Amino acid sequence: MARDVVVLTDVELITCIVQKGEADKIVKAAYNAGAQGATIYYAKGSGVKEKLGVFGVAVDSEKEIINMAVPSEMVNVVFDAMYLAGELDTPGKGFIYVTNIEKAGTYIPKEVLEKLEKNREVK
Repeated sequence: MARDVVVLTDVELITCIVQKGEADKIVKAAYNAGAQGATIYYAKGSGVKEKLGVFGVAVDSEKEIINMAVPSEMVNVVFDAMYLAGELDTPGKGFIYVTNIEKAGTYIPKEVLEKLEKNREVK
């Protein structure tokens, strides 16, 4: 039985690094903005005793890192929702960035593939 490899090309990766305990509310905001899934893992940062800018905010070394693969057309909406939910405009709250994904692969239901094919034919 032959199997097809389904490759996604219009996907970007949002990575958000925040203080321990902050990831759940950020992921919830991303879901509300239309994101489908997240991977959260834990890390330890450096520069614990350093202070940020003129505000002198001490930065905790325990971090939560959120990775979300998001369709390119949704990346700005999801990014903004995560940024606002994480209060990343506040010193010491975290960092968020987007990385282009050249290609990705996973299970995609047949009905979704058919819808994508129809959209390509229309364009």
